Amino acid sequence: MKVRIGYGLGVRTKLNDGGFGQVVDALEALRFDSLWFSERIGGEAPDPLVAMAFAAGRTTRLKLGTSVMVLPGRNPVVLAKELATLDFFSGGRLELGIGCGWLENEYRAIGIPFERAGVRLDRMEETIGLLRAAFAPGELDVQGRHVHAVGFEAVPKPVNGMPPLMIGGGAKRVLSIAGREADIVSLNFDNSSGRLAAEAFGSATAEMTDEKIGWIRDAAGPRWPDIELEVGAYVTVVGDHPDLAANMAPMFGLTPEQVIDHPHVLIGSVDELCDRLIERRERFGISYVTFGAEVMEAVIPVVERLAGT
Repeated sequence: MKVRIGYGLGVRTKLNDGGFGQVVDALEALRFDSLWFSERIGGEAPDPLVAMAFAAGRTTRLKLGTSVMVLPGRNPVVLAKELATLDFFSGGRLELGIGCGWLENEYRAIGIPFERAGVRLDRMEETIGLLRAAFAPGELDVQGRHVHAVGFEAVPKPVNGMPPLMIGGGAKRVLSIAGREADIVSLNFDNSSGRLAAEAFGSATAEMTDEKIGWIRDAAGPRWPDIELEVGAYVTVVGDHPDLAANMAPMFGLTPEQVIDHPHVLIGSVDELCDRLIERRERFGISYVTFGAEVMEAVIPVVERLAGT
């Protein structure tokens, strides 16, 4: 498995009209593999579909992904057409990350009922079926409990059929769905209870990640070797900070060793970060890592050394 490295625009990423174009140009010139856009109504990052269209027009190589589209907030048929159009005009560079959301106040803010997790996941599974049908030849005939599309053919079609599908999470059911359906599985915190990220940090230790990968493997069956595992390096600090892990550990109820080994943490020199990413690829099979916008310059040496290896 080669290492792929993405650049993620988070919900707190502030952009100005000229700065974003410069970032996109830099990512295209460097060896970043992909540019991912978050969707969060209350965040400061731009709408992912509009921003992806802008980025597609300035690039020819960079993959463009959604991390993630919150499905209940969008009509699935309209979304399918928007995504297919984006893929078509970008020459087949879409990587489609989808989810069902977990922040109740965000649902309430836009007038969408916040149903229990099982219902939201049911809707996500039906939407995946609709997307596959919309991206394939022929008329749609999808009449589910949550989604409906009949009597027309969705056009345009994505360049290569169904774009690579990414599903992520930290709970068993969503990761099982990912194992059955996704091309890319994003290992994440278990936010199913609506806990804040700091409180959920302990749900994504190395030991918990082993368990999550087992859920994915069991659900994937024979398609397991074809699945790509991704993580977001949420805590990335490049340089010599010998006490940082020890200082962080009490915040999350972990030991310093658990912080250092945490799949979402990268602390150390460029050499140490590169070694740790290779070790995690060997241990977990994680070959796709996404860094946040705030550490772009610091991780460029890591990207140059590892991308495509």
